Parts: sequence; structure tokens; C-alpha cells
Amino acid sequence: MICLIILIAFYLIGIFGPVIAGMFGISPYTLDPNAIGNFGGKPVADFGGITLAHPLGVEWGTGRDIFAQLLFGLRISLVIATAATFVTVTIGVLIGIVAGYAGGITDSLLGRLMDLILAFPFLLIVLALSGVLTQRLVDLGVPDGLASRMLYMILVMSVFGWPYLARIVRGQVLSLREREFVEAAVSMGASRRRILFTEILPNLWAPILVYTTLTLPSYIGLEAALSFLGVGVTAPDVTFGTMLANSVTYFNVVPTYLFIPGTVLVILVVSFNLFGDSLRDALDPKGVH
Repeated sequence: MICLIILIAFYLIGIFGPVIAGMFGISPYTLDPNAIGNFGGKPVADFGGITLAHPLGVEWGTGRDIFAQLLFGLRISLVIATAATFVTVTIGVLIGIVAGYAGGITDSLLGRLMDLILAFPFLLIVLALSGVLTQRLVDLGVPDGLASRMLYMILVMSVFGWPYLARIVRGQVLSLREREFVEAAVSMGASRRRILFTEILPNLWAPILVYTTLTLPSYIGLEAALSFLGVGVTAPDVTFGTMLANSVTYFNVVPTYLFIPGTVLVILVVSFNLFGDSLRDALDPKGVH
């Protein structure tokens, strides 16, 4: 419950991030030359430029407010991770339930498709296709910049992420399709759609829900890693990955710029993981030791 409260707070902060930033009179895009010195752009105040005007300090060289960057970065990370998780779960459940119930050649073909996708070196493909696919999205009408970058990450995470859930769902369906309630529905002449989505799917909500809560934090960390490598969100927009990447150069002088976003990222991911573990124990009491 503590982790759930923390996660709700993070989502509320992400949703109302622009409002909170407006209340403090700060923006992640506004440069503050008065907060940094002329020599190398070092923050004037101690501890990375922490003042009443900038409660978490400012960015080296630009004077951009770190608190505002956190608010907007959290918003972007949660949007990407949540959307990618939704698409992943939708595709994984649909393909997994069809493969498990149909069996035969359908199951074999979908199984080989899962194996093929899992065999691809994900990171290398993402790095190689970033510029090409992002430009393709722009050509299709997606606004250039943040929108195309976010959509690209959502697509690649979803395409390479659904086979894991599909395998879990397939295994569950293989067991459920032999149960009495499914055989009763078949004997009564129920359509395949009704059997799949009315009889079988409601019995899969527990593993699907647990998988969702464990996938979200992995996508948040993946988004940060891609942005850190330069194939995710790029300047002037900010996210956890870009903040961590920018902080490496100045870590020896201003370590707070690394510790602040890093700490928030750790709290967010750990809260998701602990909530997922607790949810799994609650939905499967027999598995608790």
C-alpha cells in the first residue's frame, strides 16, 4: 500500500507537472544566466545552485532549473512507459490467447514468430534504426521532435516486448482450455470469440496484472537508458536519461545533478517492483512462503 501511494503520487506529479512548475515560476526550457557564473557556467550558489528560486539547483552551463526538468522528465517517462506497456499487454494477450487455444499450425507459426523477435539483438537494432524510423514517422505526419521520439520508443518497446507476455498467456490458456467450464461452453455451441474473451480471458487477469506492474518499471529504466545513449528524448526536452547523461561531465564538480534524478528514478522503479511483487503474492496466496 505504501508503494501504491508513492506511485499514485508520482502519476499525479507527472499529470500536474506543468501546473506545479508554473506555481514555482520555473520552466525546464528557461535559461537563467544569473544562476551560473561566467567562467565555465558553474552554478553560483552552493550544492549545484540550490536557492529559493531553484529548490533543487540548476544545470551547469545553462542555468535551467533541475526541479522543472524532473517534473517534465517524469511526465515524459511515465507517458512512454505506460503507453508502451498498454500496447505490449494488448498484443501479448491477443496473440497468446489465440495461440494457446487454437493449437496446431497456428500455435506453431505464432511460436516461431515469438522466437524470431526474441532472437533479434534489441539494443543494436534500436541504435541502428533510430534515425531512419524516426524520420519515417515524421514523413507519415508525426510532429518532428519530442512526439516522433516518444512514438518511436513506444513502438520499439512494444514490438520487442509482447512475446514475453504472449508465452505466459499461451501457457495458461493451454491449461484452461481443458477445464470443464470451457468444455461446457463448447458443448453449448458458444462461439470461439465468446470462449476466448468471456470464458478464458477473465481467468487470466491475475498474471496479466502482475506482468503489467513489472513491465512498467522495466520500460521506465529502458527509456532512461535509450535517452542516455542519445536515441531517445533529446535536447531541449528532458527526461531521466538525458539528465543523467548531462550530469556525467560535471559529476566531479556538481554531483547533485547526478544524484537528484538518479534517486528519483530509483525510488520510482523500486516502488513499481515492490508493488508488483506484493500484488503477485496477494493474487497467488498459495505461492507465498
